Amino acid sequence: MIKKQRILNSLNHKESDIIPYQVDFTIEEHRKMAVFLNDDHFEDKIENHIHRIRWNDVNEELPDKKGHFRDFFGAVWNRSGVDKDIGVIDDPVFKNPDISLFTLPRVNPSLAIPLMEEDLKIKSDHFIIGDIGFSLFERAWSLRGFQNLLTDMVLDPVFVHELLDEICEANIEVIKLYEDYPVDGFYFGDDWGQQHGLIMGPANWREFILPRLKRMYDQCHSQGLYVMQHSCGDISEIFPDLIDAGLNAYNTVQPEIYDLNKLKKEYGNDLTFWGAISTQALLPFATPEVVSSETRRIMDILGKNGGYIAAPTHAVPYDVPCENIVAMLDVFKNQEKK
Repeated sequence: MIKKQRILNSLNHKESDIIPYQVDFTIEEHRKMAVFLNDDHFEDKIENHIHRIRWNDVNEELPDKKGHFRDFFGAVWNRSGVDKDIGVIDDPVFKNPDISLFTLPRVNPSLAIPLMEEDLKIKSDHFIIGDIGFSLFERAWSLRGFQNLLTDMVLDPVFVHELLDEICEANIEVIKLYEDYPVDGFYFGDDWGQQHGLIMGPANWREFILPRLKRMYDQCHSQGLYVMQHSCGDISEIFPDLIDAGLNAYNTVQPEIYDLNKLKKEYGNDLTFWGAISTQALLPFATPEVVSSETRRIMDILGKNGGYIAAPTHAVPYDVPCENIVAMLDVFKNQEKK
């Protein structure tokens, strides 16, 4: 069975010969694994099932500030510290809640389409997804500042609506770029959760995030694309909203937060779950033997009757021992075929 079909089966809550899986790495962990395995191309041998086509990963390093990168939207990220993948915002673009202070850029199809077409030449047997990271809330706070944006939701909601409308329009333009290409789904990254509950609370999430999310999901479905949503943390109180909005798959399913048996029972007929192998507690701190047994246990729970993509809860961070990654991969790659 090809990889794409396994993911399609999972999204349609059907079992496959094996449970599909996906493992991504942070930059530093990838380097560590390459040294450990003495193989710079080890990731090609994992046999992942999903291939992402990102459109906004281009970052320009500032010539006068090493480790500082300006993203497509004009935000400057400081990656000179521990976090080499994302970093922290150096200075907000919007100093005040005034939409006229900055014009958000729009994607240039003449530049983006050739990159997409080049990327589509590979991994044709994979489930291929378009990918917008920092899609709504995260994009807004990266431009305005995290605390500032939360304050604006209370003191200047008109600005927040205006800013999110601009971001949503830009996202929809990107989604439309994929309309004539063999893409199977679309993935949106946007962290809304804390260890317990939503960062902005359910009322603010429903006012500011949900209407734009629904527009983006509707655009995807109009193009025949499955919708996948990433959010860290506890977002259990909005699962019904996400299902009603048309979400197909939820990533990242942190087992420290969710009772996996309960989650599967309550929402497993409506959502495919992607993740659940903990990068918070299991992978960094357990023995390889425990990693193996826990990975099997989680796959048994969430993989029943399909609806699961086995994966770490995030791109594997630098504090995970290489031996534990090998143990997890051994379980993924040596499943008994049905």
